[in-house]
Amino acid sequence: MDRLRLRTVLGNHQHVQALKTGALRSRLFDLDIIEFAPTNAAFKPMVREQAFDVCEMAVVTYLMARAHGKPLVLLPAVMLGRFQHGYALYRADRGTLVPRDLEGKRVGIRSFTTTTGAWMRGILANDHGVNLDKVDWVTFEDPHVAEYVDRTEHAPKGRNIIQMLKDGELDAVLGETSSDPALKPLFDDPAGDAARWYRRHGVVPINHLVVVTERLVTSRPDVVRELYDLLKRSKADAEPPGAPDPLPFGVEANRKPLELIIDYCVQQALIPRRLQVDELFDDTTRDLN
Repeated sequence: MDRLRLRTVLGNHQHVQALKTGALRSRLFDLDIIEFAPTNAAFKPMVREQAFDVCEMAVVTYLMARAHGKPLVLLPAVMLGRFQHGYALYRADRGTLVPRDLEGKRVGIRSFTTTTGAWMRGILANDHGVNLDKVDWVTFEDPHVAEYVDRTEHAPKGRNIIQMLKDGELDAVLGETSSDPALKPLFDDPAGDAARWYRRHGVVPINHLVVVTERLVTSRPDVVRELYDLLKRSKADAEPPGAPDPLPFGVEANRKPLELIIDYCVQQALIPRRLQVDELFDDTTRDLN
């Protein structure tokens, strides 16, 4: 068979550098690497146009795309996983704010459909008793999946989320970090809160995985299997990520975090129906381990 060139978007992660530089290569295909900064700028064209053969993608974007029948198939290969408690801020000079205080407040987030936002809202609702319907959400970007109807308040065009927080136009923001001493973390001890959350739930939140087009996996399942093997080898050759592993590979290794983020997406009406983990994959990718 002819050697393929796969239009590919992967983030600037240490564990994929061997693939991006060509140090690790396939016998079946070459990767035509397309750089996006930030990586999430590639999600919309991948969802709406299948603009690439292979693309890193936020898990919530993929769940929404799958629920709306987009011809994309998931690889059980985590590119970015992290605890979320450090990604919430408020203004230090306005008195102490704790998670439950967000009810009735104006809270900014880049887009209501971001994966970090979905994880954070799930944590706020299920671990801290926050009624998400009583929060006034202010967003700055449209969803990647066009079918989703965004009912949040949109910030004026050109405004910056951190500056709006500093100016007092927002009470808190999710999905952001800052070294500005005027801003404080919503969770007073983010690392400790994350450790306690992990002991309770037993998962590292998934942010990004890899998707391929349905066209590629149908026509060349051998290429998709080799791509997964190369991603796994590239991760193994990089420095070990430590424990718990934030970058699990394989369906079973990812089943529990996928089930949890699906639960959060259903609670937040991000997807129109509850997806099962196994339907995120096809006969080729479901057997990867």
